[in-house]
Amino acid sequence: MPELPRLPFDRPDILDISPYFGELRASAPITRVRTHIGDEAWLVTGYDEIRQVFGDDRFGRSHPAPATAPRLSNNVLLGGPTGDYATERIIHKEMRRLLSPAFSARRMRALSDGVRALVGNLLDGLAEQGPPADLHAGLSLPLPIQVICELLGVPYEDRDRFRAVAEAMTDLTDLARSADAQMELNAYTYEIVKAKRENPGEDVYTDLANASLPEEDIARIAGGLLFAGHETTVNQIDYGTLLFLRNPAERDALLRDPSLLDAAVEEIMRFGAPSQHGLIRYAHDDVEVGGVRIRKGELVALAIHAANRDERVYPEPERFDIRRRDPRPHIGFGHGPHHCLGAGLARIELNAVFGALFARFPSLALAVPYEELEARTGRLTGGLDALPVTW
Repeated sequence: MPELPRLPFDRPDILDISPYFGELRASAPITRVRTHIGDEAWLVTGYDEIRQVFGDDRFGRSHPAPATAPRLSNNVLLGGPTGDYATERIIHKEMRRLLSPAFSARRMRALSDGVRALVGNLLDGLAEQGPPADLHAGLSLPLPIQVICELLGVPYEDRDRFRAVAEAMTDLTDLARSADAQMELNAYTYEIVKAKRENPGEDVYTDLANASLPEEDIARIAGGLLFAGHETTVNQIDYGTLLFLRNPAERDALLRDPSLLDAAVEEIMRFGAPSQHGLIRYAHDDVEVGGVRIRKGELVALAIHAANRDERVYPEPERFDIRRRDPRPHIGFGHGPHHCLGAGLARIELNAVFGALFARFPSLALAVPYEELEARTGRLTGGLDALPVTW
């Protein structure tokens, strides 16, 4: 029996994904692979096939035998099963019912002016500091943290504490370390939620404080919101900036025509791939997807970054093009019942950043050779530790 392809695949460049994803998709959009830790899984690289998995409630994050379930990596967040097999669907529906109002389009629009003001203040700080500067430390990191703290009701002065814990949670090599960090973050955020019962505010953790969910689930949801609410947006600001710097014609097009901003944000979400890790699902029944029979209990790895470059959906998918008018939306925020609740918030933050960054610093450029930039390895979310720029 031929050896299965083994994850993770090497990527040739910070902004590129491994060409092997495209090669596999050309022969089989759903194919058997071996994960980094040696377990077998189905790798899904096709756009239509991933949308089908997202929309089928016979797939979930839980597993009937979690202790022996196949794993994608040694990470507590997206390495193996989470949640209770018997109650996962019920908890998921209740969570979305509870949190959807907090992330409604109306509430997100109400945040827009404040987010733009935060961006302006951070850009002022960079200008006062003068070049060269670290855009990651001066903009990409503090903006999402400030915004999510305000939205959830988390003290901003605790940012160094929870940021360090969030970093440990992304470890792909040490399951105990990432699991301990998750427990610490859940415990920290749950204490804030409990305090809201006595001192409520206009924030999401106050909504959670009044939820009729098991305490363990409330703690897990609270920790997950704080982690997801800032970590991925930090990376998309960095990668969006890099994409424009590496594609100056697209930057110039945006400066000439600010009406392209919404499309530019969607293209950043489609094309930007700080991580190649992917999402996981387990089949809760035997399911056929794209002509492939997936058995109950088997692991499915969803390569979102690869599906967003599916040539069957996107003409010239390896080209960053903010004037792209593809009729089918990217799946960077998931799909269907698993569409990200925070998508609206991320769009507002990215709109605020890229609506102001190059207008304020039209000569923005890397302060080091592109080849010297170092991507974070061994971390779930990938990304950069620094983005040195000048102007």
